[in-house]
Amino acid sequence: MKCGKLVDVGRRSFLRGGLMTGAGVAAAAVAGTGAAPAHAQTSLARVQNPSTRLANLADLVVNEPLDITYPDEDSPGVLLKLGTPVQGGVGPDGDVVAFSVMCPHKGWLMSYNTADKTLNCPGHFSRFDCEAGGQQVWGHATQNLPQFQLRVDETGDIFAEGADELIYGRLSNVLQA
Repeated sequence: MKCGKLVDVGRRSFLRGGLMTGAGVAAAAVAGTGAAPAHAQTSLARVQNPSTRLANLADLVVNEPLDITYPDEDSPGVLLKLGTPVQGGVGPDGDVVAFSVMCPHKGWLMSYNTADKTLNCPGHFSRFDCEAGGQQVWGHATQNLPQFQLRVDETGDIFAEGADELIYGRLSNVLQA
């Protein structure tokens, strides 16, 4: 009998503490000025990376993946010319994109499916839509696929200059400020 009461007291204390913490956070938010502190505008996870040449537009064939590495040799990726303008696409047709091919869930190497233009993980079956900026459409992953920020120069050379998501296995992102 006594043991049950101690458990109830423990639960009540836990719930009361949680409510008090929540109330404190809400009060702090209401009391704030609304302006974000200066440090909140830049991410500590950002790392500057030099512009890296990946290929030339002439090297690409519609819907055929070209293997690349970015931001270094330990980070495999894929460069794609999808054939229609897409989110984050560059080049004259706005259809050239690049992604990491390491699944953000467990780092399995993914393969490209030409039929539906997705990258697919063989480990836990996550699928990512290359026409929608690497958005996850199925599976266990909890984030979208890192899409590389690209630039095309006047000669048709394609350069990577950052990524929009954390690359699997990295402690800091590769976004360019």
